[in-house]
Amino acid sequence: MARIEAAPEVLDDFDRFFAHLTEFEVADVTSRLAEIVQAVDVLATSPLIGRPVEGGKRELVIGRDSHGYVALYRYLPEVDTVFLLAVRNQREAGYGREP
Repeated sequence: MARIEAAPEVLDDFDRFFAHLTEFEVADVTSRLAEIVQAVDVLATSPLIGRPVEGGKRELVIGRDSHGYVALYRYLPEVDTVFLLAVRNQREAGYGREP
């Protein structure tokens, strides 16, 4: 089972989601954020499930519509570790920083 390590900037991504969801009074914000974490946890057993993108990275599509997010990550089989680099809403253009 692969280890999952999140870059420190991923916490900023979750802070941004939390602020957005609370601003628009979305019901059960904590549950919405937990859905993202649960989806990312799948990478521990299926690290290659995400679609390949440039630079040896992959993207995991999570949910859809207003519940849709994309997690950018890199899997290094040599150390059996998934490095979570960034998470964004599917409606956002890009990751807002260079992960």
